Amino acid sequence: MMATMTLRILLPYAVFLERSEVTRIVAEGRSGVFGVLPRRRDGVAALPPGILVFEAGGNEETYVAVDEGVLVKTGHEVRVSVRDALMGTDLRHLRQAIEEQFLTLDEHERDVRSVVAKLESGLIRRLARFHHD
Repeated sequence: MMATMTLRILLPYAVFLERSEVTRIVAEGRSGVFGVLPRRRDGVAALPPGILVFEAGGNEETYVAVDEGVLVKTGHEVRVSVRDALMGTDLRHLRQAIEEQFLTLDEHERDVRSVVAKLESGLIRRLARFHHD
């Protein structure tokens, strides 16, 4: 009997996917593409926005676009915790969704962080001036 894993893809607000009898997972990590098999060592990997592929049951491949997150393998259980996810069969559509949704959101977050940093530095300057006067 072939060894299998249970895959859970978790979002901040819900369980996106739970699948048992997974025989293989391929994900994109920060250092490149890597595979996860049932009898491989346990581990943790940071995930950038990308495509996660897994096989379950009758060797059918399922594709999931994931926003950045973390993949954790412990024994025969793999948990993927990401900010957002989309499932589909058309890789071109999923890749486009990553570029449009996930990467655009990252740019927006960078803009917001930049504005917050400017506000914080302005507040610190005003407090320093107030304290000095």
